[in-house]
Amino acid sequence: MLIDQQYLFAPGPTPVPERVKHAMNLPMIAHRGQEFPVLLEEVATRLMPVFGSKNPVTILASSGTSALEAAAANVITEGDDVVVIVAGAFGDRFASICETFGANVHRLEVEWGKACRPEQLEDFLKSLDKDVKAVFATYCETSTGVMQPIKDLGSVTKRVTNALFIVDGVSNIGAVPVDMEAWQIDILVSGSQKALMLPPGLAFVAVADTAKEVIRQSKSKRFYLDLNRYLASYESDRSTPFTPAVSLIYGAREVCNMFDEEGFENVIKRHELLKTMMREGLKAVELPLLTSDEDASSTVTAVRTVNDQTKQLKKVLKDQFAITLGGGQKKLKGEIFRIGHMGYCTPFDVLKVLSSIEMAIHSLEGRNVLGAGVKRAQEVWIDNV
Repeated sequence: MLIDQQYLFAPGPTPVPERVKHAMNLPMIAHRGQEFPVLLEEVATRLMPVFGSKNPVTILASSGTSALEAAAANVITEGDDVVVIVAGAFGDRFASICETFGANVHRLEVEWGKACRPEQLEDFLKSLDKDVKAVFATYCETSTGVMQPIKDLGSVTKRVTNALFIVDGVSNIGAVPVDMEAWQIDILVSGSQKALMLPPGLAFVAVADTAKEVIRQSKSKRFYLDLNRYLASYESDRSTPFTPAVSLIYGAREVCNMFDEEGFENVIKRHELLKTMMREGLKAVELPLLTSDEDASSTVTAVRTVNDQTKQLKKVLKDQFAITLGGGQKKLKGEIFRIGHMGYCTPFDVLKVLSSIEMAIHSLEGRNVLGAGVKRAQEVWIDNV
């Protein structure tokens, strides 16, 4: 293998397009000068349809986890009752963040690898007999490759409670449909290094009007992540309260250009195609998947490691084919590996991964599956052309 040929198929960070890299190399500008407000407004407004937001998207110079923390810190007052749907490592992280800010966290535990059903949430909320301040959900649970039925969960939340509905979209915003108003989402957050095709370093928070007043009135302690500061700075002079990551925002503008050129509906369809190709190809080589087709994410696929050979697959792919996949997290560590197929990813990339998996299986197990996964994925692709 050529040592400079590396193929990144982890669930994040993901590959960055060359044109986005070039955009990030534009000359630096003063973030308190005349040019930056124009850039910030352009990106904040062009991201609105990607987030399904009626308001410009707030941009933070930080990681996706900071957006999760901002969502919690700006609405939770110590002693508030909140519900967190925990169906994997990142739902668990959301719960831990809420606990850090003094919330009484009621965890709705869902089997890892499965989605939360609307009736589960409804029964759980009704059983609490609490004045719930917020319900927290994870749109795509990256650790399991599960997509939650956010629209239905939002409907249940608003029908049963007066709570805010707050959603982690870190690992799929930029690849999936979302409508904050219709789905009754009050706060939606994401990060730059997944489907948005950027390096790590930007976090995004879309705030609906329904949440702004709650944020204004919140007495919780926060400084850098005080969304009131960001909203006020943007409204007053299209600025940020603290130093922004200017180069990454240039890159975000180029990502918006790419979305416009492909058409965002086509971006969504491409990710659905990538998901189906990957899942059908893996089934064809008899690798067991963690999730059902119904619950499966369009941005990441989790594969069970049922024997010593499949546990070695991830290492063989890295060592022999320079392909990087993700491993399992927390209680799934060593039990699964995860394939990211989001952002700057094409059907040809799926064929590359499947071909390498076939060769790795042949090497490890002696099973002759050469061509089986690729053929099945090609058939899916042809059916969708």
